[in-house]
Amino acid sequence: MKVLVINSVCGIRSTGRIATDIADEYISKGHKCRVAYGRGEVPEKYRDISYRIGTDLSVKINGLKARIFDNEGFNAKRETKQFIKWANDYNPDVLWLHNLHGYYINIEILFNWIKQRPQMQVKWTFHDCWPFTGHCAHFTLVGCQKWQTQCKNCSQKCEYPKSSLKDNSYKNYLRKKAAFCGVKDMTIITPSCWLRDLVKRSFLKDYNVEVVHNTIDTEVFKPTESSFKADNNIVDKFMVLGVASAWSKKKGLDDFIKLADMLDDSYKIVLVGLTAEQIKKIPQKILCISRTNSKEELAAIYTAADIFLNLTYEDNYPTVNLEAQACGTECITYRTGGSVESVRSENIIEQGDLETLVKKLNEIKACM
Repeated sequence: MKVLVINSVCGIRSTGRIATDIADEYISKGHKCRVAYGRGEVPEKYRDISYRIGTDLSVKINGLKARIFDNEGFNAKRETKQFIKWANDYNPDVLWLHNLHGYYINIEILFNWIKQRPQMQVKWTFHDCWPFTGHCAHFTLVGCQKWQTQCKNCSQKCEYPKSSLKDNSYKNYLRKKAAFCGVKDMTIITPSCWLRDLVKRSFLKDYNVEVVHNTIDTEVFKPTESSFKADNNIVDKFMVLGVASAWSKKKGLDDFIKLADMLDDSYKIVLVGLTAEQIKKIPQKILCISRTNSKEELAAIYTAADIFLNLTYEDNYPTVNLEAQACGTECITYRTGGSVESVRSENIIEQGDLETLVKKLNEIKACM
């Protein structure tokens, strides 16, 4: 059997690792599997099975078009047509979609091809809400409900995928609905019950929706010998860890900064995944680590931490919670989306309630 996985990235970050984990599983069972992706570097292990859709330049051009016209998902026509020629030659029996946003693929061309292949089994894992909105990837923070009927006058036009000029959410919604509906054999997979419930209220409600919780490589993410504290001169500190592939206010970055001012000197907040520009702006009392694609390095950092915090305001079923706990580090999360589905109930904090969080941290530290 031939399997084709499509995602914005391959082998890196959370969704890229999920995509290659799927490929590894199929290959281990004797099937052929290729991963088509749109951007970023590919770990050497997966270069032989990867196919890049477009180039760095085309991603930048498509991103610029989306920034002007608010039409993410409807550019990249030439790149997608070239990919379809390759995909026809490969002739997959199973197509497994993941993130289709990221300025690399045209969803109308892609789904027109899918609908011409009724014999092909299609799976689509949702990592956010972008497939059924007219613009945004998440809407819970602003409490928007337009996605259930008809997106328009988008209040998050300036959020990813950012549009600096036009609001095209009305047409985007209709074009997505026309493209995504009508596939003969497609199953939507959500990593959380929370996202499943949203899908069943969207224009994709007629599809079969299965909940399959994200998994991680427990051969890598496990208690790991670590010199991280010693290397960073924080052996005597209670290490509070946060990890994200892309930090923002929605991921809780501002709350971590506020929390640093509320904790005494016995604590040390460590944030992993920050960009060079972000690191310049973060107070020195926070230890900043740039993005790493080494799972082994990340496992060592998780193991070194005394507590893992996920202060996200919008999330599906974050693998960072699973990774931290697999490395033996307890996780505290905000009551956000599917993030609560992998954490003990007593470790769930209301969004933004930093005072309660500080009390919780003090209690945990006192017992260690």
